[in-house]
Amino acid sequence: MSNHSTLQKDFYRESGKCLSSFEIWKKCFSPNLHFIYLLRTTQKHPRSTFLGKIWRLILRHYQIKYGFQIYPETQIGAGFYLGHWGSLVINPKAKIGKNCNIAQGVTIAQANRGKNEGVPEIGNEVWIGPNAVIVGNIKIGDNVLIAPNAYVNINIPSNAVVMGNPATFTINQNATSGYINNKID
Repeated sequence: MSNHSTLQKDFYRESGKCLSSFEIWKKCFSPNLHFIYLLRTTQKHPRSTFLGKIWRLILRHYQIKYGFQIYPETQIGAGFYLGHWGSLVINPKAKIGKNCNIAQGVTIAQANRGKNEGVPEIGNEVWIGPNAVIVGNIKIGDNVLIAPNAYVNINIPSNAVVMGNPATFTINQNATSGYINNKID
């Protein structure tokens, strides 16, 4: 899978097979996959170029249409998967690892004051449930499941299940087993 594009790796997560450019285009009837296609295409073009400006305008239109507030500057690893479309906010300075699933209603935000001032850094193979909030200069480890409606403003080690408001976690070596399908290498 190493010789495939990031876009192909993202779409592999949905289908479990490597798709041609035409097959990827056909799957863009799904709003979440269409947005990933537009996001990855926009990320290929520097902001200062003519194509970069055009793609950012197109992406902005679909951010509003679909409810995804994800910017091309956001560092997102390959194998990115949006489970459902609508009402999703990710700070452009946030970092997200590979093979991450994000559900609807999630906010990954910057804290502007306090001991955790800054933005989150999320590891690989993290599943983030509906309406979860991750905020501040915190680190989320690899193989972490963040339950629906969790409010996370603390560091979370790898191999953990996170739940509640305020967040608490338990160590679980199989935290995302069955939640993250079709992982890429």
